[in-house]
Amino acid sequence: MGHGASRLRRLGHEVAKFGAVGGAGVLVNLVVFNLVRHTTDLQVVRASVIATVVAIVFNYVGFRYFTYRDRDKTRRTREMTLFLLFSAIGLVIENGVLYAATYGFGWNTPLQNNVFKFLGIGVATLFRFWSYRSWVFRALPARETPAAPGPAPVAQNDPAGPRKARQQVP
Repeated sequence: MGHGASRLRRLGHEVAKFGAVGGAGVLVNLVVFNLVRHTTDLQVVRASVIATVVAIVFNYVGFRYFTYRDRDKTRRTREMTLFLLFSAIGLVIENGVLYAATYGFGWNTPLQNNVFKFLGIGVATLFRFWSYRSWVFRALPARETPAAPGPAPVAQNDPAGPRKARQQVP
C-alpha cells in the first residue's frame, strides 16, 4: 500500500474521530439550546450563543483527549488561544445563520429555529475542522528514519575500489 493510501486512511480516521466528538457536541448544543430556549425568556440567538459556548467547552475536551490526543501538547496556551479564536469565529458563523433566518427572514418557529441552528452548525463545522487541524492541534513533525545501509563509498584513487564494490553487491 502506498504512502498516499496511508495518508488517506489516516485522514479518514481523523475525520471519523472528529465526527464522533462533533456529533456528540451537536447533541449537546441542540439539547442546551432547546432547554435554554424553553425554560427562559431569552431571545433565540442569545439562547443559541449559550448553547454554542457549552458545546465549545465539551468539544475542546473531546478533541484534545480523543481526536487529537497524539498531537503536539507542548504549547497549550497557544493551542487554547487559537482554539478559542477559531471557535469564536465558528460561533459567529453558526449563530449568524440563525440570526439571518430569524430576524432577516422572520422564520422564528421552534422547528425553524432548530433547522437553522443545525444548518449553522454544519457550515461552522467545515470551518472548524479545517482550522482546528491546520492551526490548533498541529501534527508533530514526522520522525526521520535512518537510511538503509548501502555499500560504502569507494575512493576514486583506490586500486582495490572497484573490486571492493563488486564484492559488496549481492
